[in-house]
Amino acid sequence: MSVYLYRLGKFAFRRKWIVLPVWLLLLVGLGVLSSTIAQPMEDDFNIPNLPSERATQIMDEHFPGMSDAFAFDAVTGTYVIAAPEGSKLTDQQYRAAVDGLVTELNALGIVDHKEPLTSPLVTAADQGCLVANRAGPTYLEDCSGAPLNVLNETHPDSVALLDVPFSIEKWQDVTAADRDEANAAADAARAAGLDVQLTGSIAQEGGGPGGSAELIGMGVAFIVMIIAFGALLAAVVPIITAIVGLAAATMLITVGTSITTIPSFTTFLATMVGIALSIDYALFIVSRYKHELTVCDTPEEAAGRAVGTAGSAVVFAGLTVFIALCGLSIIGVSFMTWMGLGGAIAALMAVVVALTLMPALLGAFGRFLFRPKVPFVGNVDPEDDTQRTVGQRIAETIARRPAVALIGAVAILGLFAIPAVGLQIGLPGDESMPADSSIRQAYELRTEGFGEGTNGVLQIAADLSEVPEDQRDDALSALRTKLESFDEMDYVVGPTRSDDGAGALFQGVPESGPNNQDTKDLVKDVRAEEAALTEQFGIEYGVTGTTAIFADVDGKLLGSIVPYLTIVAIAAFLLLIAVFRSIIVPLLGALGFLLSMAATFGATVLIFQDGVFDLVEDPHPLVTFLPIMLIGLVFGLAMDYQVFLVTRIREEHVHGYPAKEAMIRGYHHGARVVTAAAIIMISVFSAFLLESDTAAKSMGFALAAGVFFDAFIVRMVIVPAVLVLIGDRAWWMPRWLDRIVPNMDIEGEKLGPRKSAQVAEPVSVQG
Repeated sequence: MSVYLYRLGKFAFRRKWIVLPVWLLLLVGLGVLSSTIAQPMEDDFNIPNLPSERATQIMDEHFPGMSDAFAFDAVTGTYVIAAPEGSKLTDQQYRAAVDGLVTELNALGIVDHKEPLTSPLVTAADQGCLVANRAGPTYLEDCSGAPLNVLNETHPDSVALLDVPFSIEKWQDVTAADRDEANAAADAARAAGLDVQLTGSIAQEGGGPGGSAELIGMGVAFIVMIIAFGALLAAVVPIITAIVGLAAATMLITVGTSITTIPSFTTFLATMVGIALSIDYALFIVSRYKHELTVCDTPEEAAGRAVGTAGSAVVFAGLTVFIALCGLSIIGVSFMTWMGLGGAIAALMAVVVALTLMPALLGAFGRFLFRPKVPFVGNVDPEDDTQRTVGQRIAETIARRPAVALIGAVAILGLFAIPAVGLQIGLPGDESMPADSSIRQAYELRTEGFGEGTNGVLQIAADLSEVPEDQRDDALSALRTKLESFDEMDYVVGPTRSDDGAGALFQGVPESGPNNQDTKDLVKDVRAEEAALTEQFGIEYGVTGTTAIFADVDGKLLGSIVPYLTIVAIAAFLLLIAVFRSIIVPLLGALGFLLSMAATFGATVLIFQDGVFDLVEDPHPLVTFLPIMLIGLVFGLAMDYQVFLVTRIREEHVHGYPAKEAMIRGYHHGARVVTAAAIIMISVFSAFLLESDTAAKSMGFALAAGVFFDAFIVRMVIVPAVLVLIGDRAWWMPRWLDRIVPNMDIEGEKLGPRKSAQVAEPVSVQG
């Protein structure tokens, strides 16, 4: 491979005024194509084959249209109305304000007006749930589902719920103007003294992080590369390749919308991965090019060898990221599949840009690439074997005491990993929204008025088709009794019978919130009792609702982690065998990754779930898809650092140095690149801590911590220490395997001795 990439690098360098216009035409062509044939992106969060679908099927059969409210893309809205402290909504002035809110909503254009809305106070009165009826024997049972908190022991009649059907088809179609209009409808009620908060998908702000992470990442990357290269222009080149690679990847994804439906958040991961990898790969090649300039006769030869050696490592590093991200499709969850494919396309473009556009830019900038030099920066060149660098000193320290370095690093990771034992996950619910958001305040008001469990009501849909008509009442009574028998169940509302008499609905209100483990266990317990009731009466039922769906998604993603990690790890392991021509080094890379993942999960649990150090205002379980996304992304990046650092060590070994000396020399050459690449990644990910959303904060922290642990402890301490301890045996491979594994020659051994390239107009470039 090194020979082909060597030729490609020389060609791009020599024919720069052909390669650069071709890239320009390619970008223009993709831009025109994407703007011409691209279709609007459509978000789809539906996950097939969840257990909660059974309830949906029963609803569709016996309660047509009712299941629409539980779809992922349904537009829902609930106004939570609270009276001032010490007052009641049934007070005359506040009753009038609630009536006014209902009137405003009945006139609102975005509200579905098939049936006029009714004041929750009127509904409670019709149900016989006001003060005059509270002495009745069935009051608790009949009024537990009232839209007014009549059962609250300390502040009854102080909080009400008003569910509003909206005419907007999907929540993705909700605009900022729609949200403002829905929120403004309650302004008059607020002016009258009521606290009115809007929750549901109508109140959910659209979009993801606002782009600050990318800007911060670019800025930090520029500073890091100035330090690495000691020159301004050399630091600009990787930024150019990052912008080009990201633009090409984004436009390719956009063009894909003309062929299939692609969700809008596909570009989110593509942007994050594209910027970071493009800069990292360009950094790696430019660093090698700077070294080759000192030992090659011409810049063209230096560019060819830089692409032939560092470029080979880039190819395999990019392939590991590509495999890890494409592997997300194994999970079978649409939005994660597309996020993975978007990131994989960005990784692929980062490789292509590094191998073609980068050497052309090196040729275009010529003698000015490493000029002007920045004073006091980059005076110690890691590519100069005559200079002692910080990296070399660290490598020598590890080489002197490899066992101590290994044990110390493993102990540090082990300590951070301990809290991971208590890992809890859950989809980000209303309770995880920013404290000043309407959704979060609605959650708090509802909890205060009705109890936390009302934020995650279980919807139990029963099918009585196989139950004899004379036994249907007994079957429903037995089901209700069973539901009420669970300790985690607060109370049960229903049944509500269907028009055909063969269906019924119950609402089960848990004691705890939707993301609480007790509530998730309740969902499992309720489902587990179906078999016995079916055998006795023939009744069947399903459980859905926010809590049940969240629990199902948790189970789906957690159950996918092991097969996903297994398939991706095996594929990457086989790839790295070809890269390093070793069994032990790829195995060491995989085991080191497990250590860094354990430490990452532990640190994230410690801060975001347990709330240690008070770094987060409101600790919560980690977002459900964080573990699998973290594994996919950090695994790919970990293999990047493994390839970048260990290929330099192997290159020195191939050139005849013994194990310890090869490690020191390879570390001397590769440590600064890995350090710079890791700092850039950490900066991009850490910027998500600036977001207000807790899920974004935890994701950013986990990714940054994962890169830190893997790059600085696993790849730069544990791996070198083990290589010294094992010695030359680290590069052992069975003869039968050696014969069948192709020799990729990423060390450039087949390139032969360095020689002058025949160029029409040689350009002298000095580092």
